[in-house]
Amino acid sequence: MFTLKVSGIGKHYGDALLFKDISFRLNLGDVFAIVGWNGSGKSTLLRIIAGLVRPSAGRIEMFCNGEPIPKESRRQFVGMVAPALSLYDELTGLENMEFFCRVRGVACNRNNCLEIIDGVGLAEHATKICGDYSSGMKQRLKLAQALLHKPPLLLLDEPGCNLDSKGIKVVEGIISKQRQLGVTIIASNEKREADYADKAINLSE
Repeated sequence: MFTLKVSGIGKHYGDALLFKDISFRLNLGDVFAIVGWNGSGKSTLLRIIAGLVRPSAGRIEMFCNGEPIPKESRRQFVGMVAPALSLYDELTGLENMEFFCRVRGVACNRNNCLEIIDGVGLAEHATKICGDYSSGMKQRLKLAQALLHKPPLLLLDEPGCNLDSKGIKVVEGIISKQRQLGVTIIASNEKREADYADKAINLSE
């Protein structure tokens, strides 16, 4: 049982306030949306939750079966998809997946990687150089790498970016399956993506 608790989170850059007093609690099966205009801080809040950006105020807590998860261990519990995530164009899709396994210390063999790649519809492209992928195929591979370790917390920043209708169905399937594993948070200003969620916060307000 995974729980995420966000308490009084705020972020400012110098004198410019991005947001303040953001609080919510999510449990197994929850899908949560962070919405708002461009520049409202959606991606920043997602990166704070992931532990990639330090908040100016407040705290993030994660719990597994009621026990707090130490900060140094949280990376194992988080999977993230974001436009800024880099893939390696000189590697194949499969080699990218194997690289992410090693970087994260994930026990995931080649067959596991191929299974996940197949799940996002890239099976026939697994051994092709990533530099030859279309933007939509790269987005699918980004989704795949986030699922390598079956994270209880899945963070999706504009998950439908560059995807066609089949790719969007892949995202919907991932979100549906994640309800059985943990929590999903989606940052988007697309109504379709926000509608996947049970709860939402609007940073434009």
